[in-house]
Amino acid sequence: YIRQDPAPSQLQGDVSAMLAQLGWRHTAEHRTAEGFSLDLADPQGKRAMEVDGPSHYLEDVASGERVGNGSTGFKARLLRAYGWELTNVPFFQWDRMTKPERRELLADKLAEIGVFREKKEERTTWAGVVQSLPPR
Repeated sequence: YIRQDPAPSQLQGDVSAMLAQLGWRHTAEHRTAEGFSLDLADPQGKRAMEVDGPSHYLEDVASGERVGNGSTGFKARLLRAYGWELTNVPFFQWDRMTKPERRELLADKLAEIGVFREKKEERTTWAGVVQSLPPR
């Protein structure tokens, strides 16, 4: 459900830009038929990536570990029940990474939602991603 109009963060914009560089065609702030707002989505393939900032987490007082809050987890369970493949990018993971590490993280996240990586010689391709490669 949507409580207010979405306001994409700088983090979401950075993730979206890097996903576009990787070749994943997606829509920002996609609204599902059920009324959910998805940060980044491929509506036809029912694949989505949520970019989770601090408001999506609680901190365990004893361990200091960040854990997802209830509403974020509930939304993810509902979306999966509606047939969506879903993954997330936690802000605290993204913030401590270098650019090459971020690219690798996003490639792994794409694989999680069924946009599979396939290594062939020096190139990497993803299922569901349109790439223009010169003939060999």
